Amino acid sequence: MEKKLFSPFELKGLTLKNRIVMAPMCMYSCEKEDGMVTDFHMTHYVSRAVGQVGLIVLEATAVTPQGRISHQDLGIWSDEHVPGLANLTEQIKKSGAAAGIQLAHAGRKADLRDEIIAPSALAFDEKYKEPKAMTAEEIKETIEAFKLGAERAKRAGFEVIEIHAAHGYLINQFLSPLTNKREDEYGGSPENRYRFLREVLEEVKTVWDGPLFVRVSANDYHEEGLNVDDYVEMAAWMKNQGVDLIDVSSGAVVPARINVYPGYQVKLAEKIKQGAEIATGAVGLITTGIQAEEILQNDRADLIFIARELLRDPYWPRAAAKELGTSIEAPVQYQRGWIF
Repeated sequence: MEKKLFSPFELKGLTLKNRIVMAPMCMYSCEKEDGMVTDFHMTHYVSRAVGQVGLIVLEATAVTPQGRISHQDLGIWSDEHVPGLANLTEQIKKSGAAAGIQLAHAGRKADLRDEIIAPSALAFDEKYKEPKAMTAEEIKETIEAFKLGAERAKRAGFEVIEIHAAHGYLINQFLSPLTNKREDEYGGSPENRYRFLREVLEEVKTVWDGPLFVRVSANDYHEEGLNVDDYVEMAAWMKNQGVDLIDVSSGAVVPARINVYPGYQVKLAEKIKQGAEIATGAVGLITTGIQAEEILQNDRADLIFIARELLRDPYWPRAAAKELGTSIEAPVQYQRGWIF
């Protein structure tokens, strides 16, 4: 039987050589608080491309300085960021992987010295400061910032854009009734709470025609919050807006105790895939090739997003192939040591 993990996947003219995706993970490694790519980023991402990952998705990259999670986050709020990002994408692609970027705004989960903003003036917990509720003008400016970020991503040579609407950051804060207490057109009903994301997608689509992903947290783990059924409905809305794949995570919009176990979020990806009839990515404690292959062979998701395993082993695809009893092509420079 063909090993589906190592089969190609096509999206809008882009062919990924396999179904392995490096999930976006913040590295907090910008040295001068300027959001610029550093030598560390070059080594970190390119090594995973050399390791035969099919798609590398850069960490949450801030569309405004105010949208950073920390002062050490990567940025794409300025044209000055483009050359460094372009150099990085060039090297990722030279090493055989597709290059993606996650566009993000932290909202109330920004740990910055300056003022932070959110849909409503509610702090995440006692360790975070209270954000300012966004004005209509600030909402408009932030939506425009996502558009400009997408335009810069295109100039930098990225082949996939992922909009970060998960893990309690700004877009997730608009989506969830736990964090969105607005009484204007951006709050209240599910359609109104979705409006911010809808307008972000509309604006991004004016400058971007490549593969478009959205990362969601498909369970708030709170009885008054959102669950996967809510996200099935929203995924259908996203599909109608031209989104190609939903990257399905969960949690972190409010403090919560989460029962984690291997593949604990796969069922969420599966339900959204089936319910909204849209491609999904599965992520979360997926650590072995056998586990990843089971997910794909049973049509529970379309891509496998690997996070911490790729921190532990940049060559995880080789280990997964060996586990599955198949082989994958080695970089020419490494072929002497790649044979098994």
